[in-house]
Amino acid sequence: MANPAYVAVDWGTSSFRLWLMARDGSVLAERRSGEGMTSAAKTGFSTVLSSHLAAIEAPENLPVVVCGMAGARQGWVEAGYIDVPAPLASILTAAVRVAGESRDIRILPGLAQRQTATPDVMRGEETQLLGALGGRSVGPQAVCMPGTHSKWVHVTDATVTGFSTFMTGELFDAISKHTILSHAVAGAQEQPADAAAFEAAVSAAFARPAFASNLLFTARSGQLLHGISAAAAQARLSGTLIGLEIAGALQDAANSGITLVASGRLRALYEQAFKTLSLAFTAIDADEAVRRGLSAAAEAIWPN
Repeated sequence: MANPAYVAVDWGTSSFRLWLMARDGSVLAERRSGEGMTSAAKTGFSTVLSSHLAAIEAPENLPVVVCGMAGARQGWVEAGYIDVPAPLASILTAAVRVAGESRDIRILPGLAQRQTATPDVMRGEETQLLGALGGRSVGPQAVCMPGTHSKWVHVTDATVTGFSTFMTGELFDAISKHTILSHAVAGAQEQPADAAAFEAAVSAAFARPAFASNLLFTARSGQLLHGISAAAAQARLSGTLIGLEIAGALQDAANSGITLVASGRLRALYEQAFKTLSLAFTAIDADEAVRRGLSAAAEAIWPN
């Protein structure tokens, strides 16, 4: 087996992912848990990381590169932001070292958009972006990274020119649990997914985004008046929110294609949505992208 060269960590708000990496980029060991920033802030970031490093028997002198919410103001050590427009490669040179640790631990910065009218921030997705594009891009393009807070990033010639955050995942959770629509979607998990309802909702929201709240309510009214299933109601809710997101993200953007960085169910939903809207896209696995980005950072920080 190849010798370990460094440890790569993606530390989110509610999730923790760690990979023991060889110099050639191959994964030697992996750890995942729900010990995200919220949990680690109580337990102790050093304690959480040390327990996972011990579990994979990482050598004591092995360096660690971290992206994500561990670098937030309320995280382990604040890593700050790089202002856009900025070259993708700029995040590689601005990592912050964690003081007081026996091993070399670096946390990567996020990106900030400081325009008064459109302020925005990202932390963690910039590393996915670096891994997805490999520090290279030709012409303007849009990169979609779905999630609780979906990010749409506009990149031209390896420079991030701007980005937007859409609270799609959080809105879906809140609306489906804490509004009148919670009655419409009750039991949806026990029914087969309704692809046709999802696609129709994506198309309707993309075409008529100004009708957003009306389109959302049809998940309830359609059930009361036409007997649509809970699965169809859930599909309308999901499709409407994703359709709205895509409409907003592409409203003012000239691009030569969409790069979708996602995994699992979210990847399948967004691929279905893009196909429904006849939008050309290329898909890249999110885990693979963040590992590539962390590897690029490790190679820049510790070149030998």
